[in-house]
Amino acid sequence: MEPESELILLPPSFEHVDLDHLCRLIADMLQRLIEHNDRIPLSPEALTRFHSRTAPNISVLDYLRRIVQYTKAEKWCLLITLHYIDQICERNPRFTITSLTCHRFVITSIAIASKTFCDSFCRNSVYAKVGGISTAELNVLEREFLRMIEWRLTCNAELLHEYYVNLVRSHSNSQFIIVGSRSSESASSSEHSEDEDGEIISVDMVQPSRPGTPGDVIMETVNIGPGAPGPGNSTSVSNFMGVSMPSTERPYQGQTPPTIEQNMAFADLQRDGLP
Repeated sequence: MEPESELILLPPSFEHVDLDHLCRLIADMLQRLIEHNDRIPLSPEALTRFHSRTAPNISVLDYLRRIVQYTKAEKWCLLITLHYIDQICERNPRFTITSLTCHRFVITSIAIASKTFCDSFCRNSVYAKVGGISTAELNVLEREFLRMIEWRLTCNAELLHEYYVNLVRSHSNSQFIIVGSRSSESASSSEHSEDEDGEIISVDMVQPSRPGTPGDVIMETVNIGPGAPGPGNSTSVSNFMGVSMPSTERPYQGQTPPTIEQNMAFADLQRDGLP
């Protein structure tokens, strides 16, 4: 979590937001997701190729900044990672973003999104070097990612806008406010109403880019107890932010036993000491 600081006004559209501000918003959400999901006991059948033996020693925010610095990743490719998390968690309910899976998932997601939506992108050797893994491993992760998401890589701008708005609304210390939203208008009138001479300051707020923006979304209370929904009580991005997500064609059909590979990997994790 970031320390308290002054209020930061953001543009109504994610296409115009400062890239580092977007990284901070996404990292804040992913970190809270990690902190929740790390409390869910890991089982052999939940292991995937995204699980590392130990948690990387770089923060999610620094990892995102590193990716942006060396790969010039675009905003769309960063933000759509949240949609990919929700899509894969819906199709594979045992999968969770944890301290063991987040970094590998993020670099794989951004690499795939860049090659899907951008005219120019890096080679896998570059993404792998920036992400701290081998090229061969990234190739395997890409195939696993595409299998888990069933090659459904597209997303409309309206849904990404909802992710952006809700990232701001649910930020851990409410540091960011979108210009033109009701909360930004009240903040400007209450905190910046007068200058040093007592004169009223006029602030021109831009109206929201489209009607129906979820301006009153409140972060849901997460239930970690036995009654929490979903296999293993897992939580995805949409659970935290209240983003409506279209249903997939293949709903969860029940538990399946772990594979031999998963059992072997789980045994290795137990020897190394689970986080």
